[in-house]
Amino acid sequence: MQSLMNAQQIEPAAAETARAGRRVIIRTLALKKQYVRKNVVTEALRGVDSEIYTGEFISVMGPSGSGKSTYFNMIGGLDSPSSGRVFIDEVDVAQLTAVEIAFLRCRKIGYIFQTYNLIQYQTALENVTTPMAFAGVEPDEARRRGMDLLEIVGLKDRWHHRPIEMSGGQQQRVAIARAMANQPSILLCDEPTANLDLHTGREILEILRELNSKRGVTIICATHDHRMLDICDRLMWIRDGRIERVARRDEVHIEVGAIGGVTA
Repeated sequence: MQSLMNAQQIEPAAAETARAGRRVIIRTLALKKQYVRKNVVTEALRGVDSEIYTGEFISVMGPSGSGKSTYFNMIGGLDSPSSGRVFIDEVDVAQLTAVEIAFLRCRKIGYIFQTYNLIQYQTALENVTTPMAFAGVEPDEARRRGMDLLEIVGLKDRWHHRPIEMSGGQQQRVAIARAMANQPSILLCDEPTANLDLHTGREILEILRELNSKRGVTIICATHDHRMLDICDRLMWIRDGRIERVARRDEVHIEVGAIGGVTA
């Protein structure tokens, strides 16, 4: 199995995005990540080349342990590769200082986690506005923006509630609002619907699609949720630390009995 996308895999999407006037916002070159524990080497990524365009909605799929989370950590600036390079807006992340990386994570990238990661003693509004404080936003402006974001996710009337007083779906809505606090151009979502029922999960997907289509936010979503097929632009399969294949949404269909339920 090849470790890199071949020309046949990337040309259709590249041509489509070029016609749409999009540019590459995330690029990885020969990306590798190794973990060493007690002299045992685990290769989480084995040389990943990828390109993601502005305004795209990408679903990253693959079995547990395939390298999805490691890939996310690399492109989100949360971890450093063992070798290879990550470019965000054509800036080599490896060349940035710790302060510059913190600035990148604070202002350009929003993160949504499977377990929400809300601060339990804070209200919904406080959770949303905390990233704004780190970005130097004035308190009155932060409150205004925070309430606007809570309205977008349908929780304006619950701004004073703490996570323990909210359902899982409501907590994920707060997490989405928090991820958008500093108006990022990139949103990284790690299994955003995994802990939700079908109805609530569908509502979360609709919110993500709205952010993508109306605000132009580039969304990269690691998921096992096949409903992503309805809203994403392209799908990327990662297996054994390599990109196995990439396909446009219209090239993908679900077959009963297919491995993973999806074929391209």
